[in-house]
Amino acid sequence: MASSVSGKIAFVTGGASGIGAALAAKLVDGGAEVWIADRQIGAAQELAQRLNSGGAKAHAIELDVRSFPSFEGAVTEAVQQSGRIDYLFNNAGIGVSGEIDSYTLDDWNDVFDVNLRGVAHGIQAVYPIMIRQHSGHIVNTASMAGLVTSPGLGSYTATKHAVVGISKALRVEAERHGVQVSVFCPGVIRTPIITGGQYGRIKITGVSDEELLKSFERFRPMAPEKFAERALRAVLRGDAIIVVPAWWKAWWYLERLSPALSMRFAKVALKRLREMESTAS
Repeated sequence: MASSVSGKIAFVTGGASGIGAALAAKLVDGGAEVWIADRQIGAAQELAQRLNSGGAKAHAIELDVRSFPSFEGAVTEAVQQSGRIDYLFNNAGIGVSGEIDSYTLDDWNDVFDVNLRGVAHGIQAVYPIMIRQHSGHIVNTASMAGLVTSPGLGSYTATKHAVVGISKALRVEAERHGVQVSVFCPGVIRTPIITGGQYGRIKITGVSDEELLKSFERFRPMAPEKFAERALRAVLRGDAIIVVPAWWKAWWYLERLSPALSMRFAKVALKRLREMESTAS
């Protein structure tokens, strides 16, 4: 991978933690110059400092993806200093877990603003630059929840299905400009979003973070560093829809082969979630 990304400029949103931080570190290892963009600017600065101590070239920049002016300003600064953007990783995301009957309007808006509008803002800010360059690669982070039936994640799965759809449409459109587009659809990755993260929340009554983490163990969570390594390999191959860990593809194939059967499995998963909540209360 080193020879492929060496000297490239990458802009990573949500880059201060989780998948974003792992992507930033792996890109830096390969010789890329990386912009770590996050509204958690302190954490972004700490990561950049740590990476730079190893001789890398990483920048921390404050960015709230919900604001297009914020996105446009951050991208402008990156281009002014680095000259171009070769990779945009539209990675920032949050989740609200729980059944839809527990939602408030704020729950919908918070998730839509980050996960969907944030991706649109990134495309709007960077795609014109890549068109002028006649090169570049936009990588949007969706989720397996963007490919399969996922009860208990209504707002999250709505946005992730949308991100998959945007990515597929843009991939076809962008080809004539020399711009590539891919979409990450991770399975369960061991990141803070599992328990809500900094800006999301879990709306499952009486269930502790420890119990939630334990319930996710049956899905064999992957370390974000391992995800970044495998996912970036797929990006460099030019893959369109990148499912990591690979075994999650079985569920995706099932969804396409028999949506009804996939929904039956989803009902079983929802039953377990409700039992966990019932036991806790």
